[in-house]
Amino acid sequence: MTTTIEPAPSVAQYPWEGAVFDGAFRPSAEVITVTAPATGEPVGNVGKATVEDLDRAVERARRAQRAWAAQPYGARVAVLLKAAQLLEADPSRIARWLVEEAGSGQGKAAFEVGLMTTELQESGALASHPYGEMLRSSKPRLSVARRVPVGMVGVISPFNFPGILSMRSVAPALAVGNAVILKPDPRTSISGGMAIAALFEEAGLPAGVLHILPGGGDIGAAIVAHPNIPCISFTGSTAAGRKIGEAAGPLLKKVHLELGGNNALLVMPDADVQAAASAGAWGSFLHQGQICMATGRHLVHSSIAEEYIAALVDKAKHIRVGDPTDPSHPLGPIIDAHQRDRVHALVTASVDAGATVRAGGEYTDLFYQPTVITDLTLDTPAWNEEIFGPVAPVMTYETLDEAVEIINASEYGLSVGILTRDAYRAFELAGRIEAGAVHINDQTVDDEATIPFGGTKASGVGGRFGGPSANLDTFTETQWITMQADIERYPF
Repeated sequence: MTTTIEPAPSVAQYPWEGAVFDGAFRPSAEVITVTAPATGEPVGNVGKATVEDLDRAVERARRAQRAWAAQPYGARVAVLLKAAQLLEADPSRIARWLVEEAGSGQGKAAFEVGLMTTELQESGALASHPYGEMLRSSKPRLSVARRVPVGMVGVISPFNFPGILSMRSVAPALAVGNAVILKPDPRTSISGGMAIAALFEEAGLPAGVLHILPGGGDIGAAIVAHPNIPCISFTGSTAAGRKIGEAAGPLLKKVHLELGGNNALLVMPDADVQAAASAGAWGSFLHQGQICMATGRHLVHSSIAEEYIAALVDKAKHIRVGDPTDPSHPLGPIIDAHQRDRVHALVTASVDAGATVRAGGEYTDLFYQPTVITDLTLDTPAWNEEIFGPVAPVMTYETLDEAVEIINASEYGLSVGILTRDAYRAFELAGRIEAGAVHINDQTVDDEATIPFGGTKASGVGGRFGGPSANLDTFTETQWITMQADIERYPF
């Protein structure tokens, strides 16, 4: 990953300075200061939305959505593909903000923008995808089930991959004819919201179809509770997801929750140890471990454990951490002090419980060193909890039955990697693993716009992201229509 991204110019040069987006950038009475976690310096301000802003957005979006859904599908395709073309031609229009406000390494930022471009392209294809089926009927009539837009989708997105984790809801929801109200994380309101608004505005999206309302938990709660937002798409922590589920359940809303993970990498005794350690390092340390799919548990056969640990420690010690505007730093800062302190508390509590730090375990400002810890038990905090930091806990096992039991003991079920020379044996083993994804001979971090991505257990509920079937399930409702030549006769 050697991509070089130019630093972002002053945010004052952009239309979102002090604004929210309701089809146009509109000045807000209050602002949110966007800060670069690498330096602590502000990079600009965006508007801070109010509940009144939300009410206005919903009313305008309801009117705009009807016209948007009535457009020929080709008109929606054109907007999505134009947005993809604009982003492909100038990736830095979003990548620079991923580096500045999310603390993304430049390679990670470029990769994320690539995912966003693909998401736009695939969503363009979704708009022309078959959206129904003919059904058999016992009566002499035409019986059809078709997918219709839910109408309005409320999207609440996180800070870690703010561009793609907003886009993977926004783009398919727009493609099938919905309006969208997006609340990005306030720490990444530009790359996760305002820069996306500017992209769609330039691509010709009709005003009022997309709204961006930066704000805190109060705006998120108001979106969940609003009676005219029937569908909620949330990506974030399991704790927050549970609160959203509790609030939305009595309202009988369509809710899609993509939540946390404590993902296991199973290293079998026949694995290539050096290759396995490279995969493990990538899975645990990419973007400072701030990924729901990050490798949070390394489960290594005892016969190769010391060799694997030594290789992983060597890699951890040689990864440079620093301001990601310098392309020689593949890892940047933790998003803020609160998250850094949580990561360090888990490491410290694990050491107090008997674990050994083999590399890292230290930080300067928000820069946390890649960390490897060993001598764990199933109750060790860093093994048992999602860390969301650059920490690789390593435990050994003796038998595959033991390994499967350890993997499945987690409350999470998002992603698992299996590393081995016997791929077919791993494929058979995958059927025993409770996870939404199993990657054989790869680590746990992976996603594509074409696949139905999601987790089981505490990692998510309510549908999947990606692929035509999953996106149609998530962002549309099924409508049954029958038609016959004459009015049906009844005995009354």
